[in-house]
Amino acid sequence: MPLRKHRQHFKKYGNCFTAGEAVDWLYDLLRNNSNFGPEVTRQQTIQLLRKFLKNHVIEDIKGRWGSENVDDNNQLFRFPATSPLKTPPRRHPELQRNNIENFSKDKDSIFKLRNLSRRTPKKHGLHLSQEKAEKIKHKIINEDQENAADNRELSQEDVEEVWKYVILIYLQTILGVPSLEEVINPKQVIPQYIMYNMANTSKHGVVILQNKSDDLPHWVLSAMKCLANWPRSNDMNNPTYVGFERDVFRTIADYFLDLPEPLLTFEYYELFVNILGLLQPHLERVAIDALQLCCLLLPPPNRRKLQLLMRMISRMSQNVDMPKLHDAMGTRSLMIHTFSRCVLCCAEEVDLDELLAGRLVSFLMDHHQEILQVPSYLQTAVEKHLDYLKKGHIENPGDGLFAPLPTYSYCKQISAQEFDEQKVSTSQAAIAELLENIIKNRSLPLKEKRKKLKQFQKEYPLIYQKRFPTTESEAALFGDKPTIKQPMLILRKPKFRSLRY
Repeated sequence: MPLRKHRQHFKKYGNCFTAGEAVDWLYDLLRNNSNFGPEVTRQQTIQLLRKFLKNHVIEDIKGRWGSENVDDNNQLFRFPATSPLKTPPRRHPELQRNNIENFSKDKDSIFKLRNLSRRTPKKHGLHLSQEKAEKIKHKIINEDQENAADNRELSQEDVEEVWKYVILIYLQTILGVPSLEEVINPKQVIPQYIMYNMANTSKHGVVILQNKSDDLPHWVLSAMKCLANWPRSNDMNNPTYVGFERDVFRTIADYFLDLPEPLLTFEYYELFVNILGLLQPHLERVAIDALQLCCLLLPPPNRRKLQLLMRMISRMSQNVDMPKLHDAMGTRSLMIHTFSRCVLCCAEEVDLDELLAGRLVSFLMDHHQEILQVPSYLQTAVEKHLDYLKKGHIENPGDGLFAPLPTYSYCKQISAQEFDEQKVSTSQAAIAELLENIIKNRSLPLKEKRKKLKQFQKEYPLIYQKRFPTTESEAALFGDKPTIKQPMLILRKPKFRSLRY
């Protein structure tokens, strides 16, 4: 917005603009923007300026804001000297954390085990006798001297190793694999991420980032809130142009699709793909518990983005008042089709990436509240393990786990050979299920369905041949009639006549 000097009531004001100039400039900008277009009206532009004034993006020449008193006239306005962004709420000092980069350097972190033997006497007024005070003092000193020989001092490295060891043991038990190294490299697990995600989660179940530069941009958060609460969002009190919700959705989709890596990261691709053998009705509880632990391994910014995205698309899919966002797809199918690759994707392009990611996103949408909760049993297990380590009952952080492990009545321990055999059969069953989903997906355009089936046939010819043993069965899917090729050359047998005639 260009700024210049203006005169009003025999007084000059610098670096300001009139309401009419703002309407002209913003109206021209919106009409030439691909996200809005020539359908924008001048009245809608004035409504947007009123929102700017209400939220202190602009203020009048006397510094007043908070109302919507903007019209197409010569009233003077200016930009505020400070940022209009709200200041983050102050948290209790004990819950504050440093940035993730400095996490391991903080020796006085909340995760360092406190000296449990020291007690502070309660103050019952100022009439505590000198004799009683001396007794309490000697009691504390004696307790410290008795426990000093037994209790070892735990370093930050000890605490981090315990967190890493406990979550990997739980994950191996839930997945039921003989060795966790088959699905994840333990060196990839960063315990600081686990500890941060456990400690910095709000009551709504969303990670709170101390470093705001890692958070979603403000305009993306506003757009997501708009669609998640449609049409009850406070920003929707004023009328909008036709197709507004589609433009907002396209803006959100563009942001997530432009991220440098998927939210579940490239390094954990194999881990999450292996969980897809578990997405069956009788194994639903196991899959939820496994995904709950796996999502704790994510960097906090990724986990927060995943939480907010799943909450938005889940609400949009269930919202009967949501306008149609695509001419050929329903809202749920559109959500899965749009965001699957920005949630799960392999570093090397794989044809069936989208199908695998689609199954996972669909499951996350239905169970995101449980999956993205903080498991309380994990915190209890870590504290108990640290207590045993401090008291010397175990020598190293990676020694036997004393906390009870989760058990499932329908799971039993199997040999490595049986695991390999079941892994192949289960994965083939899951892939066959993917093929059926493609076939039964009515919202998928016919041309797109043909393309996906060709990709599937190229990657898994045996499974495809088992489903379509003949060309007639494949043609029946698309309603095509098998064409019978006519012979290129027809040779007629000559008629021989007798020589008598």
